[in-house]
Amino acid sequence: MRSIALINQKGGVGKTTTVVNLGAALAEAGQRVLVVDLDPQANMTLHLGLEDPPDGVSVYGVLVEGTPLVEAIRPTATPGLLAVRSHLDLSGAELELANAFGRETILRDALNAWREESKRSGKGEPVDFVLFDCPPSLGLLSVNGLAAASEVFVAVQTEFFALQGMSKLVEVVQLIQRRLHPELAITGIVPCLYDNRLRLAREVLGEVRKHFPGRVFRQAIGANVKLAEAPSFGKTILEYAPDSNGARDYRQLAQEVLAQSAGNAPGEEREVFIPRPPEEPAPTQQEASTPEPADS
Repeated sequence: MRSIALINQKGGVGKTTTVVNLGAALAEAGQRVLVVDLDPQANMTLHLGLEDPPDGVSVYGVLVEGTPLVEAIRPTATPGLLAVRSHLDLSGAELELANAFGRETILRDALNAWREESKRSGKGEPVDFVLFDCPPSLGLLSVNGLAAASEVFVAVQTEFFALQGMSKLVEVVQLIQRRLHPELAITGIVPCLYDNRLRLAREVLGEVRKHFPGRVFRQAIGANVKLAEAPSFGKTILEYAPDSNGARDYRQLAQEVLAQSAGNAPGEEREVFIPRPPEEPAPTQQEASTPEPADS
């Protein structure tokens, strides 16, 4: 099982969009996926249409009340994609956990307990991927996500300040490595909101690839209207606009992530299966000889 924390200390860079749609694309590819919303704003929860009454079990219960993780897991409209919702109460969780013993590893302990219970019952690993949507801050909630993860993906907007933000995130991951989780590493950088028509975007992406060789995914997530619209309908991009450029980007990214599992680094030349639309049949002899109508 791969557990991946999606992080960036800045909001609006495509982090939650990537958690939801990468999770959906992996599920579409036959993987069992759990996405966990650690952000008090609950954007991931809203994106998946999982709003719940105030007393509904959420990640708050797991972190603060000791609720078993399995009780907080809910199905989504996408087969194979499970979710743990966030809740507004999570905004006060850091204060409530201030004096808790082992407060940085509560989520990791809950995840490990779920895995062990699944193995004891003879089911093996409960899922293939766990994706943590960390909040755009580096507090206790993000630390729990990083401590529970085995690796880190960074969502990076291709703009001027991207490299400055990346250096800070690398420092944070290194700190978690030293104090809590020696095996934690940044294994992927996802360029988001990319517009290849802009020279600045192309230059920034080039600089990110230069500074982090072998970590940047080849597939950049383009700026796309359908991706922006999907959350308001409570749907993933694969449900809302399955033929859009945004859906194509996330399917391609999912194939790169699966190739990682086979031992390939991001950006390497690799053989991956990418679904393509069926080719149109060749024209018949009569069709081929029929002249095209002139433009009016």
